[in-house]
Amino acid sequence: MPTLRQLEYLVALAETKHFGRAAASTHVSQPTLSQQLRTLEARLGVTLVERGESPVQLTPIGRELSERARKVLIGVDDLQALARRSVSGMAGTIRFGVTPTLGPYLMPTVVAQLHRAYPDMRLYIREGIPDEQIAELRRGALDMLLAPLPIAGSDLHIEPLFREPLHLVAAPDNPLCTQSLLQKTDLSGSGVLSLDRRHHFHRQAEQICGELGAELLRDYEGTSLDSLRQMAGSGIGLAILPELYLRSEVGGEDMVRRLPIADWSATRSIAAIWRSGAAYTQTYLMVAQAIASEARNMMKAS
Repeated sequence: MPTLRQLEYLVALAETKHFGRAAASTHVSQPTLSQQLRTLEARLGVTLVERGESPVQLTPIGRELSERARKVLIGVDDLQALARRSVSGMAGTIRFGVTPTLGPYLMPTVVAQLHRAYPDMRLYIREGIPDEQIAELRRGALDMLLAPLPIAGSDLHIEPLFREPLHLVAAPDNPLCTQSLLQKTDLSGSGVLSLDRRHHFHRQAEQICGELGAELLRDYEGTSLDSLRQMAGSGIGLAILPELYLRSEVGGEDMVRRLPIADWSATRSIAAIWRSGAAYTQTYLMVAQAIASEARNMMKAS
């Protein structure tokens, strides 16, 4: 029978497509990893790796087995987590993924509150592209994710948390800021900044531009909400910014003004996501509820 360690080597090779990087990620030497994979092939009686290819490719049966092995390893991790939770309660490290369009201005207060309530629980926070982090969640590299909807998958538990208004903003000296109430037609042809196209935020900006007849500025894509605010404040174009960011200490409206638009509003829905049946489901739910509570408190604040 294959060992769990051999399955780890196979999954690592499938992910990295490189013997050296796979060995490094599993903390063994390259010869050890290569020999263990040959032993696995001998035990199963099949060829798993197309050797001599660069980057390394798995055979069709190798790809199929690596996918199944990944699920086995995630299941073993969940069993171990369940055992630890039965002993320690709200303790241990949660690998937490969050979109950079939300984490920097929402999570600091949440982390402080959770640490006071559960000092033995740790949050290892990684910012990233939601679509990419969903893939990391599925393969067990992340435990929990905070991201905008829509997200789908029968293998995922999706916990809707709150709906956040989005606002169109401009530099204070932009002529649009002189009007007390704009019509959609006033925005026709206006240039709007956004993040790069890998972000869900980019796709939503495209949709908003379509509604308003505005133009998405593809030559000036920001890397963060801060960069969008600063570019908008310098007059390059308009920007779309979330309500909580505009209310936060890291964001704010010191260099931009909201544009009031008649008969128009936009929001985004935020959810917490984890794997269905995860051992720490109750812990993840508690973290999700803390995030939702803080978001509601921030939006209520004057």
